[in-house]
Amino acid sequence: MAAARIKKGDQVIVLSGKDKGKTGEVVKAMPKDDKVIVSGVNIAVRHTKPSQGDPQGGLKRAEAPLHVSKVAHMTKDGKATRVRFEERDGKKVRVAVKTGDVI
Repeated sequence: MAAARIKKGDQVIVLSGKDKGKTGEVVKAMPKDDKVIVSGVNIAVRHTKPSQGDPQGGLKRAEAPLHVSKVAHMTKDGKATRVRFEERDGKKVRVAVKTGDVI
């Protein structure tokens, strides 16, 4: 398995789809499925019946997973960048291609 280019806590921008251009923080990364959940992006609405656990029921909104190819790292100025791996001080680190900053 390849090293993770996008991890939990990273600031990302959405590249395609209905939420294109939106930004957020990665809440959960699912490397086996190549998916990520980004806060405030790709909101799915579920119609739920009232039940014992949830007597109110109604519309429930939650973030749905996005494919990792639809998001990119965000630089400090808010633009998308690719990620490269480099060895610095004997450690393998993630580096932003556009700026050269360690992520």
